[in-house]
Amino acid sequence: DVQLQASGGGLVQGGGSLRLSCAASGLTVDDYAVGWFRQAPGKEREAVSCISSSSSSDGTIYYADSVKGRFTISRDNANNAVYLRMTGLKPEDRAVYYCAAGDYCSAIGPEEEEYDYWGQGTLVTVSS
Repeated sequence: DVQLQASGGGLVQGGGSLRLSCAASGLTVDDYAVGWFRQAPGKEREAVSCISSSSSSDGTIYYADSVKGRFTISRDNANNAVYLRMTGLKPEDRAVYYCAAGDYCSAIGPEEEEYDYWGQGTLVTVSS
């Protein structure tokens, strides 16, 4: 069974930092594109970031404009995990964050339908 376990969410003051973790079992994160998506209350889920698989010819890493310069995605092959380091957090970053594994990390943003495996989500709350 493939499982993605997202963790690391919590309550943080505006301007603070968090690191989200996406721990995988049943698949090797190095072989997949891994994306982070988020869904704020009353809004549709949106793409935040993705990182290409190691075998990808272009090695794309994508960030949504709203998080560019503040969030950093990275892969830890030794621990079979992908992280999202979030700094300079703003109240508008409040959302449930999901990680997902799929085929492709596009330079214009990951498409949900290309991601087959999803974690359960972790809640990030930012106080103003």
